Amino acid sequence: MPIGMPKGSGEGKKAADCLRVALREYNLKFGTILNDPDLASFRALPEFKELQEEARMGGEDIGYGFRRDLKLISEVQAPFRGVRRFFYVALSAAAGISLLFNIPRLFRAIQGGDGAPDVWETAGNLAVNVGGIIVFVALFLWDNKKEEEQLAQISRNETLSRLPLRLSTNRIVELVQLRDTVRPVILAGKKETVSSAIQKAERFRTELLRRGVLLVPVIWGEGREPQIEKKGFGAPAAAATALPSIGEDFEKRAQSITAKSKLKAEIRFRAEVISPAEWESWIRDQQKSEGVTPGEDVYIILRLDGRIRRSGRGMPDWQKIIEELPPMEALLSKLEK
Repeated sequence: MPIGMPKGSGEGKKAADCLRVALREYNLKFGTILNDPDLASFRALPEFKELQEEARMGGEDIGYGFRRDLKLISEVQAPFRGVRRFFYVALSAAAGISLLFNIPRLFRAIQGGDGAPDVWETAGNLAVNVGGIIVFVALFLWDNKKEEEQLAQISRNETLSRLPLRLSTNRIVELVQLRDTVRPVILAGKKETVSSAIQKAERFRTELLRRGVLLVPVIWGEGREPQIEKKGFGAPAAAATALPSIGEDFEKRAQSITAKSKLKAEIRFRAEVISPAEWESWIRDQQKSEGVTPGEDVYIILRLDGRIRRSGRGMPDWQKIIEELPPMEALLSKLEK
C-alpha cells in the first residue's frame, strides 16, 4: 500500500500499481479506495480514473467485487433486464431452429415436384426467421450497451458521492455525508457566470433554504494547480481530522439523530469545493456522458438521496427551481430520501 503523496504522473502510476497488486493479491476491496479519506488526493489523479475503469470492467481480476456491486445496483434500478435477455436468447434460439428446418424446405420448394412446399410461403417463413434473429440479437446487444452505460453512471455517482466540500463552519465533509439533509445544486462555469447565478439565488434564499438547496460553485480552471500537502495521502492534517471515515463506523454514526442534527446546524446556503480539479474532472465526465461539450456552463441538481435529479446548460432559473422542488417537510421530500 502506498504511503507517500503522489507528486506527479510517475508517483501516481506507482500508487496505482501498488493498489492493483493489493486488489489482485491481497483481497483489497475497491470500496476501501473509494471511501478512505487518506486516499482523497489519489482519487483526484488521472491514475485513479484508470483504476476505477479497470475495476468497473473487471479487468485483470481487479475489482471483481466492485463490478459485482455495481451490477447489483444496476439490477435494482432495471429489475427486468435479466428477464428481457432471457426472452431475447430464447426467441433467437427458436428462430434459429426454425431457420434450420426452413432452409431444406426452401430447396425442395425451388426444385418443385409432387409434394413440394410453396416457394413463396417457405421464403416468407425464412425471411421472418432471419428478421427475428437480427431483431432479437440487436435488442440483446442494445440492452448490453445500456447496462454498460448504466454501470458507468453508477460508478460516476459513486465518485460524486466522495467529492469533498467545506461547510460554512469550516468543517470538511464528503458529499455522501449530506444525503437526506440537503439538495446540492452544482453550478459549474466561468467565474462571472457562477457569481451572477449565486447573486440571483440570494433573492430567493429563504425559499431555497426551505427546499434544502445547497449551492456548490465550481469555477472552470481553478483546479489546474491543486494545493496538495506534501506528505501522506489525503487532505491536510486539519482537514483529515475534520473528515470522518465513510466506512461502516461512519454509517452507524450517521444514523444518530444527534449527529444529523449537528450536521444540519453546520450547513448553510453555500459550500466551498475542496480539490477543485477533482470536481471539474467529474463534471466534464458527466458532460461527455450526456453529449454536452466539456467546459460549457452547466448546473446539476441532486436529489436528497444523492442521485442526479436533472441538469441543464447555463445557470438555473431559481423561480422554476422553487416551483419544482418540494419543501423539506413535504411528503414528496420524505419519499425522495
